[in-house]
Amino acid sequence: MVEGHPWIFANEVDRVEGTVNGGEVVTVFSHDNKFVGSGYINPRSQIMVRILTRSRTDVINEDFFYERILACWEYRKKIGYTENCRLVFGEADSMPQLIIDKFNEYFVIQTLALGIDVWKPAIVKAIQKIFNPKGIYERNDVPVREVEGMTQQKGFLSGPFDTKITINENGLKFYVDIEDGQKTGYFLDQQDNRRAIQHIVKDADVLGAFTYTGTFEIHAAHYGAKSVLGLDISENAVQKANKNAILNGLGDVCKFQTANAFDVLKQWSKDGKQYDVVMLDPPAFTKSRETIQKAITGYKEINLRGMKLVKPGGFLVTSSCTSLVNAELFLQVIDMAAKDARRKLRQVCFQTQSPDHPIIPNIENTQYLKFLIVQVQ
Repeated sequence: MVEGHPWIFANEVDRVEGTVNGGEVVTVFSHDNKFVGSGYINPRSQIMVRILTRSRTDVINEDFFYERILACWEYRKKIGYTENCRLVFGEADSMPQLIIDKFNEYFVIQTLALGIDVWKPAIVKAIQKIFNPKGIYERNDVPVREVEGMTQQKGFLSGPFDTKITINENGLKFYVDIEDGQKTGYFLDQQDNRRAIQHIVKDADVLGAFTYTGTFEIHAAHYGAKSVLGLDISENAVQKANKNAILNGLGDVCKFQTANAFDVLKQWSKDGKQYDVVMLDPPAFTKSRETIQKAITGYKEINLRGMKLVKPGGFLVTSSCTSLVNAELFLQVIDMAAKDARRKLRQVCFQTQSPDHPIIPNIENTQYLKFLIVQVQ
């Protein structure tokens, strides 16, 4: 076990004293019988124990989760994330594998390990007590739950409500589909990064790829782009993106098309098409170390194609949400792509996720998002 890391793997456990059931809270001691912490156990998982507290005096009960969630809310308020935010970011908030996203007065929960799923009623009760929300929904339709011995499921944890809601971000409005959208329905982690494009897109012709519901592209139009074209392989996402553009009165400037971004970027670079700004926001290309090389190849390919489509002096905006590709490796991939494209880059900014997704230095998976703007010469 890395000192301070909340995960204890099965191969690090010398012995389990007594009989334990998956999901129970256990006390962990070191080889020399020093107290390590208390956390929940799952003997069928590779990560056998996830530490909840390192205090001997803490009692894991309903009040414990109420106090933890209240502390998360106080933190978000202090750093200015109140309307929409990731209220609980798992290990970074000392509640391993718990995700809670706040969309104004609606909340979406993911309990991704058996030990935290056991406490779901307490978590719902805490949210109701602190926020008196209009609705709470669970998006546990996630394959990782099956590794923990749980079923995938989704549904209301409060009284039923209309799961298609509208939120405000940076002076714009966006439809959020809590029930059927990706992950919890909306990607809050890029909300600060979407503001970072405001100066480079003014009076620009902009191309966006992997747009999902068009948030970066609609921000570009809002910040004064001359024209914006967004591409996504999902027809459903494209329809939602076009609706978001119309919702903000930007349907004339901002258009979306269904297309395979890999194919289109390759063809258009051959055709000599060029844009002032190209934006790439692809999904995670890998979730396992075994396929990390495939992810590196994918990132290099799309960024190479993207650079070729940027006019000299224009800008490339590119992201990676693959936690296994760290910041240093991501920048190396971008550098390799630039060399192959025979383009010189000048870094404008390099950022991570918004601070409502806090980063804990010794917990690698809490820092997953890389966001880069470069001038392409």
